[in-house]
Amino acid sequence: MNLKRPRSLKWSLVLRIALLQCAMLTLIIAGILGAMLATGLIPHDYEDGTMDVLADAIARDAGGKLVLRETADITKLRAGVPDLWFIVRDKQGQRLQEGTVPVIFRPFVGLLDNISDARIDNSLGESAPPDAKIRWTDTAAGNVQIFTGTKGGLSLLRLLGQMPNLFLWGILPLAGLMALATLFATPWVVRGALSGLGHAAAEAERIDIDQHGVRLPLKDVPKEVTPLVKAVNAALERLDKGYERHKRFLTDAAHELRTPVAILNTRLASWPATPERARLLQDAARLSTLTDQLLDLQRLDRQAASFEKVDLVAITRGVVVDLAPMAFSAGYEMAFEPQGDTVFATGDRTAIERAVTNIVQNAIEHGGRAGKITVSVTTPAVIEVRDEGDGVPSAERERIFEPFYRLRPQDHGAGLGLNLVQEIMQLHGGRIDILDGKPSGACFRMSFRALPA
Repeated sequence: MNLKRPRSLKWSLVLRIALLQCAMLTLIIAGILGAMLATGLIPHDYEDGTMDVLADAIARDAGGKLVLRETADITKLRAGVPDLWFIVRDKQGQRLQEGTVPVIFRPFVGLLDNISDARIDNSLGESAPPDAKIRWTDTAAGNVQIFTGTKGGLSLLRLLGQMPNLFLWGILPLAGLMALATLFATPWVVRGALSGLGHAAAEAERIDIDQHGVRLPLKDVPKEVTPLVKAVNAALERLDKGYERHKRFLTDAAHELRTPVAILNTRLASWPATPERARLLQDAARLSTLTDQLLDLQRLDRQAASFEKVDLVAITRGVVVDLAPMAFSAGYEMAFEPQGDTVFATGDRTAIERAVTNIVQNAIEHGGRAGKITVSVTTPAVIEVRDEGDGVPSAERERIFEPFYRLRPQDHGAGLGLNLVQEIMQLHGGRIDILDGKPSGACFRMSFRALPA
C-alpha cells in the first residue's frame, strides 16, 4: 500500500498566496493598460502609426536598393488609408516613394535635406496629431528618413510587442520582490499564525497511559482548528474517565477475590494429603498470586511519594533466600553474586522486592528445570537474573511485558508478572531489558537510578 506524504499546511498556504499575488499582479497590469487607454495616456489617435508600419516594412533588395516588403501591416494600412503616401530616403540619396504627396506638403519635399524631424499641421494651432511627419528612424535597411501622413492608427500587436520590455524591466523586478517576500516573509507569518498548533503538538507528545489529565492547549490555536483540538480534549477526558473506571473495577475485583481465595485455601488445607489436593493447592496459590499482582498494579501510582534510600543487595539477598528452596526442588542450582556489600538506589522496598521475586520466579518457571539461576547486583544500580534455559526470542522481547501475554499458551499464570515488573521499573525511573544469557538462556537486567553508597 502506497502512503502519500502528508501535505504541508504551511507550504500549501504559501503556494496559494504566491498564486494569488501573481493573479493580482496580472489584473493590476491589465487594469493599468485599460486605464491608460481610457484616459488617453495611450492615445487612440496615435500619430506614428503609419511611420511605424513603414519602418517595419522597409528593407533592401539583393542590389542594395530600398524596397518595401508586403507585410500584413502594410496590407492593412493600405486598406485603411486608401490615399496612402510616403517618401523614404537614405543618406546615400536612394529614394522610395508611393502615392501622391498632397499639394500642401509638396514644398517640404525639396527641403528634406534640411529637415531632421518635423510635425506638419495643415492649420496652425490644431490639436494633435499633425497631418504629416518627417523623421529619421532605424530600420532593417539602416537609418532612413520617412516623410508620410499620420492617418494610420496604433496597432495593438505593436503595443503587445513592447510587453517583453515592460515585463523585463518593470514587471519582472516587481514579481521578483513579491516572490522573495512570499518565500521568506510569508512562511514566517504563517509559522507565527500556526505556532499554537506547534504547542498543541508538543503537549500531545506527553500523552501516555501513565500521564492522566493531559489536555491540548487552545492558546494561539487558529479558530479554524479549535473544534478539532476541543474534540481531542473531549476524547482524552473520556479516556481518562474510562481508565479510572477500569482501575476501580480491577481493584474491586481483586479485593472481592481475596476472600473466596482465602476460604478456598482454608478448606483445601483440611483435606487429606493426596496428589489431587496438592494440585488444587498449587492452583489456589496461583490464583492468590494473581490477586496480589492486580492489587500491586493499582497501588503503584501511589508509591512514588514514599520513595526512600534502599539497599538493592539486601533486597535481592532476601528474595534469593526465600526462593532458593523452590529453585532447588525444581532442579536448579542457585547463585547470588553481589559486587559489593551495598548498592543503593531510590525507591519503594516492597515494590522492588516484588519485581525481583517475579523475575526469579519467571526464571524458575521457564529456565528448563536444569542448570543454574544466577542473581547478581552490580554498580551503579543493576540487578540481573540469568538462567540457562531456551531464552526469549528477539521478536517476543517487547511483547512479553504486555499484560496477560504469555510466551507459551500452555504456561501457568496469567501473564501479569513481567508487566508488573515493567510498571515498577517505570515508576522508579529505570528500565528492564532482556539480553541473551551466557552461554545460553535469558538475562533480565533491571537498571535503577543509583545513589552514592
